[in-house]
Amino acid sequence: MTDIDEAIDDVRDAAMDLLNSEGRSAGHVVAGIALTVGFALLAHGIASGAFRPKRNLKQVSNRDLPITEKPRGAFSLILPAMFSATTLSAVRVWNAPSRPERTRAMGLWLAAQTVNAVWLGLRPSSMWRQVIAAMSSTGLAAAFAHEARKLNEGAGKMASPTGSGVRLGNFLHRKADEASRERTLH
Repeated sequence: MTDIDEAIDDVRDAAMDLLNSEGRSAGHVVAGIALTVGFALLAHGIASGAFRPKRNLKQVSNRDLPITEKPRGAFSLILPAMFSATTLSAVRVWNAPSRPERTRAMGLWLAAQTVNAVWLGLRPSSMWRQVIAAMSSTGLAAAFAHEARKLNEGAGKMASPTGSGVRLGNFLHRKADEASRERTLH
């Protein structure tokens, strides 16, 4: 076996490990990727284009307007990676052996993606609606991570909501702000 053949085998093994696809046909793996990525893109499209925030006179007078901007700062760079990890986790769950836990986990993932898309699209303006949106999204993500971990520990770890990403994003945002304040123009 040549070095190129060994490298190809190593890449193939790494891909099978990443996707949890050992023993699955290529068609099954491709279908899982197409379904999960396609649904994630559809949910994103719905969230960003289909719903427009509505303002009424009471909101304007109370300055309680819908949030219509995208996240800024370093945290905005982490959010897409976090959602990508959840989608990759769903592919790993899809490729797990067919069991009731897999069906439950995929249902929870579908529900989480749908709820996230609806909340992002509606852009709740009141504090209570924002709290409900955050709690429902986080709860569904945690339930999916719990079910995913039953099937495949790696899938569960990818989907687990943690504060590490937020902490890292806030740190990077603080450093960027400090650097921009220290700069002077001459």
